Amino acid sequence: DGDRGPNTGGMGSYSPVAEVDAARAGEICRAVHQPVLDELNRRGIAFHGVLYAGLMMTAAGPRVLEFNVRFGDPETQAILPRLRSDLLALLHAATEPGGLHGAELEWSPEAAVTVVLASDGYPAGSSSGDVIDGLEAISPAVYVTHAGTARLPSGELVTAGGRVLSLTGLGADVAAARAGAYAAADTVEFHGKQLRRDIALRSAA
Repeated sequence: DGDRGPNTGGMGSYSPVAEVDAARAGEICRAVHQPVLDELNRRGIAFHGVLYAGLMMTAAGPRVLEFNVRFGDPETQAILPRLRSDLLALLHAATEPGGLHGAELEWSPEAAVTVVLASDGYPAGSSSGDVIDGLEAISPAVYVTHAGTARLPSGELVTAGGRVLSLTGLGADVAAARAGAYAAADTVEFHGKQLRRDIALRSAA
């Protein structure tokens, strides 16, 4: 919590981010994404798909931590539940010449907050085989995304990796969405469960 501790995979996300409006997003794309696309074009490489940039915002502007050609995890879990447009149609358009140029995306006005539950020992290691309880008691309004889980022949769900589950709450604002996500996080139990308690805290204030 408080941006302290060891480096981990993403432990939470939220959407929308009030500090990043359309103008700011455009600035980031021009500074970060466009140079990559220009270089691919210079090399004669046609790229169709997702170009995800993991960024850290600093006083000097965005700094790139990583690029991926897939959606971010857990960023996607807080974005897709708000998308009202047809995702399949958008993905198909991204593979065609012209891509998403001119596409109009429709978004729900709701906010979404995602909280990741990690296993005992993460990030230095992980614990497998710990029984996961409480999923059946989670509100049906909360999205549950499995990651490091497995099902035993007995039918029990157990941990099977570092980041185990992500729980996404929706609400009229970030505070309401955050309350739903953390209520679900507190309902799920397994040995050594770890989570951050400050996801979207500043935006919910």
